[in-house]
Amino acid sequence: MEFLKHIFDNVLNSADYILYFIITIGILVFVHEFGHFAAAKLSKMRVDVFAIGFGQRLFGWNKLTGFTFGNLPKDFDGQGNTDYRLSLLPLGGYVKIAGMVDESFDTKFANTEPKPYEFRAKKTLPKLFVITAGVLMNLALTIMIFWGINFFHGKEVPKSVTVAKLDHGSAGEKAGFQAYDKILSVNGVAVKNWEDVVNNIVLNNQSKDVTVKVERNGTEKNIPLTNKFITENSQKRFFLFPAPTTQPFIIEVMKNSPAEEAKMKAGDTILSINNKHINDGEQINEIVTSNKETTLPVVLLRGKDTVRTFVKPGEDGKIGISHSVAYTGEIEYRTYSFFSSATHAFADATQYTALTFSMLKNVLTGKIAFKQAFGGPIKIAQIAVKSADTGIISFLLFLAMLSLSLAIINILPFPVLDGGHFVILLLEGIFKKELPIKIKMVIQNIGFALLLILMAFIIYNDVISM
Repeated sequence: MEFLKHIFDNVLNSADYILYFIITIGILVFVHEFGHFAAAKLSKMRVDVFAIGFGQRLFGWNKLTGFTFGNLPKDFDGQGNTDYRLSLLPLGGYVKIAGMVDESFDTKFANTEPKPYEFRAKKTLPKLFVITAGVLMNLALTIMIFWGINFFHGKEVPKSVTVAKLDHGSAGEKAGFQAYDKILSVNGVAVKNWEDVVNNIVLNNQSKDVTVKVERNGTEKNIPLTNKFITENSQKRFFLFPAPTTQPFIIEVMKNSPAEEAKMKAGDTILSINNKHINDGEQINEIVTSNKETTLPVVLLRGKDTVRTFVKPGEDGKIGISHSVAYTGEIEYRTYSFFSSATHAFADATQYTALTFSMLKNVLTGKIAFKQAFGGPIKIAQIAVKSADTGIISFLLFLAMLSLSLAIINILPFPVLDGGHFVILLLEGIFKKELPIKIKMVIQNIGFALLLILMAFIIYNDVISM
C-alpha cells in the first residue's frame, strides 16, 4: 500500500504528468504502429486491428459497427475492415495482421489453409518489410524532428570555452574543474566553442575515457574523466556550464515541496533570497541550508514580472528545486538550408544512435547501473513535463530521442519485439520452412512474460528514485 501511495502522491495527482505522458506515448506508439499498418496494406495483407494500448478495448471504430464502446463480440468478423481502437493499458500498441502470431496471441488461423491476404502466405521480403516498418517510422520521426529544428530554429552556440562558477560538491568540482578554467582541447582535439566542448566530451568519445586540457592561472592542466563519470553526469544535463552567467533560474520544482507551496515555477529567475542578492547557485544552497524551518522572503523574475513570495525550508534544509544558470556571453546563431538541415539531421541521428549503443554496452558490462540508463512511464512523464516547461524545442528534442530509443530497442533480437520477429522470419526464409505455430507461441509467451517482468522492474526503479 505504501508503494502505491508513493506513486499517487508523486505522479498520479499531477494532471501535467498524465497529460504529457499520454501525448508523448500516443505520438510514438501511433507512428510506430502506423508503420506496420501502412506496410501491411501496401503488401496486400489484411489488418484486423489497429490498437493504441493493450488489453480491454475501451472504444473504437470500424466500418461494420461504427463507433462503439467496450469489447467486440468474440465471434466478430470484421470481413477485412480494420477495427481502430483505444485499449486500457497505455504502455504501447499493436497492429493485428491476419495470419500472424503477434501480441494478440490469436492462433485461430492455424487450423486453416493460408489465404492470399494473410501474413503467412506472403514471401519473406514483404514480411520483413512489415516487421521493420515500425522501426523505420520511428527513425523517420526522429530525423524529421531534427530536420525541422535545424531548418526552422537553427542553433544557438555559446562562443565561450570557459567554465562558469561551480557549486560546492557539484559533479564538475568533483571531476577536478575550477571556476574560469579555459578548456583548450579534449583528447587532443582543440575546441572553439561550447558545442565543441560538449560534443567532444560526450558524443565523440563513446566508451572511452577522456582527457580535458585546461588553462588555469596561466598554466595548462590535464583533467582525466572516466567514461562512467561522463555517462552518469550527462544524462539529464551536462555537468559544466559556460561563463559568463547571470542569476540562477529554476529548472524544476518538486511536487509537494516548500517551493511548490510558495508557488515558485520552473523558468523563474531567482533575484534574491532572505534579502540577499543571488549571483550563483552556491548562494542559494548556503542561504537555504543555514535557515532550516525559517520563512524566507524570495524575489523572482517571471518573464517581465517581478514576483515576491515566501518559502520555508524543511528540516533537511531544502526547498525542493533544481536550478542552473543562464549564459549571457556571445552567441553564434547558426541557420541551415533545406538540404543542409537534412544532412545535419542524419548526422545527429547517427551520433545519438552510436551513443545509445554505447550506453547499452556499458549496462551489459556493468559500467553503468541499469536504472541509470533506462526509465519507464513515470520517468518519461517527468521528463516530458520538464521539457515542455522549458519550451516546444526541448519537448520535441525529447520526443525525437525517445523515438530513436524506441526504434533501437525494438530492433533488438528479443522475443515479442520486432527484432525477435525479424530473426525468426529471416531463418524461415533461409531454410524455406516455417516454424511451427506452437513453438512461435511458446517464444511469444516467454518473451512477453520477460518483458512484463522488465517493465515492472523499471517502474519500481522509477518510483523508488522519485
